[in-house]
Amino acid sequence: MKHPACLFALALVATARGQAHIDYERPVEAAPQEQDIGGGYVTPVVQFHPPRAQWREVADMGLLAAGLGLSTWLIHRRRSRTGLVLLTIGSLGYFGFYRAGCVCPIGAIQNVAVALIDPHYAISYVVIAIFFLPLVFAVMGGRVFCGGVCPLGAIQELVLLKPMQVPRRLDRALGLLKWAYLALALWILARPAADRDFLICHYDPFVGFFRFAGPLTVHLIGVGLLVLGIFVGRPYCRYLCPYGALLSLFSRISWHAVSVTPSQELDCGLCAEACPYGAIEKLRAVRSACLSCARCFQHCPRHRVLTNPPAPTPAPAG
Repeated sequence: MKHPACLFALALVATARGQAHIDYERPVEAAPQEQDIGGGYVTPVVQFHPPRAQWREVADMGLLAAGLGLSTWLIHRRRSRTGLVLLTIGSLGYFGFYRAGCVCPIGAIQNVAVALIDPHYAISYVVIAIFFLPLVFAVMGGRVFCGGVCPLGAIQELVLLKPMQVPRRLDRALGLLKWAYLALALWILARPAADRDFLICHYDPFVGFFRFAGPLTVHLIGVGLLVLGIFVGRPYCRYLCPYGALLSLFSRISWHAVSVTPSQELDCGLCAEACPYGAIEKLRAVRSACLSCARCFQHCPRHRVLTNPPAPTPAPAG
């Protein structure tokens, strides 16, 4: 009787000889499909993004531009908190749940960055436009994208029920995290193609909610941010959003910044108490920190008088 080790060695040799005669070819440009992989494999929903028709992508870009324009008008002309809330809900419904977070200037940071450093990586004009449009509007009128169009900001805005003021020093220190996050994401993108990772999309805390799928860890991060967001105004926007870092930079030079009462400022301080984002200092809105939420308009007594002037007193008879 042969030793088991010898039988095992003979089996390995036979297997190797058998495999040497197997010819397997697959075009390198074709990704393996579910039927190729076998074993009942199903592509995860969160990773599956079917291509859209060109006109639909252009329509998304047009809706983004329209939303930015409407947000600017509501903040700077109408000064309407109610209108901005309605726009926020609409943006959450369309850009968030319907489009599953795919019309995303935040994630476009990565596409634009890779296209700049890798000549073999190409992006469409639509992606470029989606990345730059909110920045252009930030130069014109501040962070109007944050105020009424961004679905990530919208979902946090709607859960803010009992806002608390974050101490100024802590708020500024935490605000540095978004710059560190942006730098880390760009550093990972600058590595060779095989080692790259789209970190911003990979750890987007709310896209899993929009798509009803995704890793449990990311879901837990999103839930944690929303629970925190009940008390702390938009923690992701203020402390972690890498696109928010760029918007804060561009809004510093905004042509028409948010002003609580343009004609005359009061010293009552109600606007500072109403702002849950620590964006009002010395009774003036800070351009880089103001998220254009229009909450200060609601609480300013002078603004209410200007927008709802009292009816004229009729002259006494006789």
